[in-house]
Amino acid sequence: MADAAGRKGWELKGFHVLIITVTCFAIIIAVNVLMAYKAISTFPGLEVENSYVASQDFEVEKAAQQALGWTLAHGYDLSSKQLRLSFTDRDGNPVTVKSLDVLVGRTTEARDDSRPPFVKEGGSYVATLPLTEGKWMMHVEAHAADGTLFRQRIDLMVRG
Repeated sequence: MADAAGRKGWELKGFHVLIITVTCFAIIIAVNVLMAYKAISTFPGLEVENSYVASQDFEVEKAAQQALGWTLAHGYDLSSKQLRLSFTDRDGNPVTVKSLDVLVGRTTEARDDSRPPFVKEGGSYVATLPLTEGKWMMHVEAHAADGTLFRQRIDLMVRG
C-alpha cells in the first residue's frame, strides 16, 4: 500500500495478528501458571488431617473449654518485640496454665511459622518474638491443671 507520495507504509497482515494473539494468550497462561504455583507452594492447606474425626469430639471439647470459663487477652509491643498472653477466669483472676503451645505465623503461608517459648511474668505469659508489620495469626493451645484443653485461634494485626 503506498501513500500519496508513493512511499510504502507498514501493513497489518494476518500473521501479525496471529503473533499478537498468541503472545497475549502466552502471557495470560504464564501468569496463571505462576499464580497457581505460588498458591500451592506457600499455603500449608490443612487445618486438620481428617475433618470427620475432628468433628466427632468437637462438641465435647467445646463444652469442656467453656466450663473452664477462661478468657484470653493478647497484645504485641512492637518496640520491645514482646507478645503477651493473659488468661483469666470468670472472676477476672489470672490463670496458671499447665502447658502452653502457641503457633505464630502468617495466615497465607507457613514460611514464617514459629513456636516461641513463653515465660510467666506476673499474671501473663510473655515471649520475645520479632514480628514485622501486617496480619499474623496465633493458634493457642493451653492445658488446665486438670488436663482440660483450651484452644483459640487469634488474628493479630501488627502496626508500626
